[in-house]
Amino acid sequence: MNWDETTDDGSGERLVGAAGDREEQAVEAALRPKDLGEFIGQEKVREQLDLVLRAARARGATADHVLLSGAPGLGKTTLSMIIAAEMEAPIRITSGPAIQHAGDLAAILSSLQEGEVLFLDEIHRMSRPAEEMLYMAMEDFRVDVIVGKGPGATAIPLELPPFTLVGATTRAGLLPPPLRDRFGFTAHMEFYEPAELERVIHRSAHLLDVEIDTDGAAEIAGRSRGTPRIANRLLRRVRDYAQVKADGVIDQDISRAALAVYEVDSRGLDRLDRGVLEALLKLFGGGPVGLSTLAVAVGEERETVEEVAEPFLVREGLLARTPRGRVATPAAWAHLGLTPPRSSTGGNGQGDLFGA
Repeated sequence: MNWDETTDDGSGERLVGAAGDREEQAVEAALRPKDLGEFIGQEKVREQLDLVLRAARARGATADHVLLSGAPGLGKTTLSMIIAAEMEAPIRITSGPAIQHAGDLAAILSSLQEGEVLFLDEIHRMSRPAEEMLYMAMEDFRVDVIVGKGPGATAIPLELPPFTLVGATTRAGLLPPPLRDRFGFTAHMEFYEPAELERVIHRSAHLLDVEIDTDGAAEIAGRSRGTPRIANRLLRRVRDYAQVKADGVIDQDISRAALAVYEVDSRGLDRLDRGVLEALLKLFGGGPVGLSTLAVAVGEERETVEEVAEPFLVREGLLARTPRGRVATPAAWAHLGLTPPRSSTGGNGQGDLFGA
């Protein structure tokens, strides 16, 4: 419950992509849990965060600053809203890319109420001047506003009410240590297990007034890439198929038929993912092959292959990045039903790497 419609072509968003557009965010809002008790998955994070919030409430103080890291669609925004709800505080939502100047951040901070939660998404993309201002705001609840320019410039200290900053990032390694160290609680969001996603799907189906059986939910969960946002998106597409092509009830056969229409296979691979694997296997014998060459063969930009397709393929053990280039694993050959080359030598180096 924690969640990311897509055209599934190279130019638009993908059905199995983890990012969500505005329309989808509105749907997500209706499906989001309202407290930690409703939140599914992330057991350790929930337990630790519950202790932090309970202790803060008992002291009558604002909660420590919280840093949430992890892939898109795992529930970082949802948790930020739950933190505000648990602390009975208002929440202000913004993002790193929206804060390009220190003045932008100063305007936001100076308008916060005492105890308010400030959710800063993609915090690693904030500008450096704003980042440095945030150091003092987090630690001392104070910022220095510069008035004037040049030798006549004057720093005017501005006191801030105590607040809780919740930062979210998909790339925690890009955060500078001085910023990361100022968070009192940090948590890394893990990908979900299929059983957890089944619970997410059943809950969402109930909220959407959709009838779904256990096998149908399991089929969707297995193709959701461990991401609740994708699970909810696939559920809505299967719901559409069931309403148009069947009696509206989702079972395993309906789920399979619907996801076949949307080209999402049994492991969650879509057209782009399979295109990369098929090019790697059929055109280059499994590799190694350079990224630029592979991108040309697929008909996509290099960045699209590297940043959109590769992370999931590597995580699934279907593709490996080596110093010599991209290489398909034995699991990739098996998934596409192809037979790997038997030669242990040759230009593609497949035998050397995997003993094929």
